[in-house]
Amino acid sequence: MATRTTSSPDTSAHLLEIFKALANPVRLQVLQWLRDPEANFPVHHGIADPHEVGVCVSHIQDKLGLAQSTVSSYMATLERAGLVISTRVGKWTHYRRDEERIARFTAELGDVL
Repeated sequence: MATRTTSSPDTSAHLLEIFKALANPVRLQVLQWLRDPEANFPVHHGIADPHEVGVCVSHIQDKLGLAQSTVSSYMATLERAGLVISTRVGKWTHYRRDEERIARFTAELGDVL
């Protein structure tokens, strides 16, 4: 007899939060760009290591061509979902992918589906 793995309400809620964050094509694009920050953002303009600290929100905003408030909202959504980590450097906020949490998400998704 095959056993069926059921997810807890907490796991289901967390997965749904991630899916909602990824459902927006702009947020998904930013997450893809952050996978390889040197290829997608002007590193020579950065004040910190893009892999260690992240990419400055102003560079993300410039690349998207959207208002600062919209980009900040998108990044906050990705952070709440656990997909990115923010770090303050002076007055600027930098974002990088949370690779450990992304790996856990894909494992949880495999377990649930």
